[in-house]
Amino acid sequence: MEMKYFISWFGIMLPLSISPGPGNIVLAASGSKQGFKRSFPLIFGINFIIIIYSLLIGFGLGEFLKRYPNLLFGIKIMGIIYILYLAYKFLKTEGLDPDKENSKVYGFYDGVILQLLNPKGIVMLFLMFSLFLNENKENTTQVIYLILMFMVLNITCNTIWVSGGSVITKLISNKKSQRILNYIFSFSLVMVVMWLSIEAIENY
Repeated sequence: MEMKYFISWFGIMLPLSISPGPGNIVLAASGSKQGFKRSFPLIFGINFIIIIYSLLIGFGLGEFLKRYPNLLFGIKIMGIIYILYLAYKFLKTEGLDPDKENSKVYGFYDGVILQLLNPKGIVMLFLMFSLFLNENKENTTQVIYLILMFMVLNITCNTIWVSGGSVITKLISNKKSQRILNYIFSFSLVMVVMWLSIEAIENY
């Protein structure tokens, strides 16, 4: 993957991976209550499902795009629109209340169920493969690279949320701090959308 594509990939996937969501809130609560070591089964459960989803979506979508390459432009446009929608949603995010889940001890099966039922995770993977698979290149290598990069990024973000635990949760629960964080995420996504739009038009 060329550096410009990696920067674009990183600019999109980092805000989506590290931003507050059901998985990250549970990870923060788990880190606060159980500590990092006892939260590892939860992390493993979440990423186990991500690997399965990545293989299914990555290889399935890649073959689909090979058969119908003209649809790639339309898929990218839909992805760009969705990213803009996410940028807007970041600015409208309300306060978080992870304390509601603090009484529970989280394990591997909690991570599996959480990720299986997490629409954000599925949409993230579909978005990643639809935007960054190149139908003119060998599909298997691309999919493996994207999966490996996403796994490294996602586990890193999981670790940050677990390690930060209650500290990060309190930080983003503060309305002023959360608004600043959301503006940063939103601005990052808008900048990447501008680049993707130009790239899509040039390659159409």
